[in-house]
Amino acid sequence: MGTGEMAKTRAELIEMLEGLSIETTTVEHPPLFTVEDSRAVHRDVAGGHTKNLLVKDKKGTVFLIVAEADRSIDLKGIHKVIGAQGRVSFVGAEQMEAMIGVRPGSVTAFALINDPEHAVRLVLDEGLLLHDMVNCHPLTNEATTTIRRDDLLRFFAATGHRPLVLALDAADEGPLVPAPPGDVETA
Repeated sequence: MGTGEMAKTRAELIEMLEGLSIETTTVEHPPLFTVEDSRAVHRDVAGGHTKNLLVKDKKGTVFLIVAEADRSIDLKGIHKVIGAQGRVSFVGAEQMEAMIGVRPGSVTAFALINDPEHAVRLVLDEGLLLHDMVNCHPLTNEATTTIRRDDLLRFFAATGHRPLVLALDAADEGPLVPAPPGDVETA
């Protein structure tokens, strides 16, 4: 977020999505802090569910990893897959809130609405693209918003974030291959 800018609210996110003619459905629930906490919501809400990791490499490059909720991510080897400079570590709460306007437990693909400078590199699990509908927190962990996969990609484009789409369970498959031009990078 820019200096002095306030983070966008859930209402502003929904307003932006409506302005893009993107339809969503939101379900309210108690705060969810982990994938395990969200298992009941997963049973009740159809579509792909996400887990989100905000990490940085040793040079300070920040990555938002948006993966399927049940995807096993090897944090010791993920840097090889996402193109990070050395191993990654989690971004602290203060930096997280300053960069994407959410607190730990509420990290979401939608938080890119709060990154107009494109300081965060978006990494998207290719497994999520197999789902017609994807579920993300709407800037709060007290609700889950369902959005069409293609509309989520439109949201990313509207925020100026071009996702790097990867097989995130392939930490030992070697270096990234340059992506073809377009709205999505693949490796």
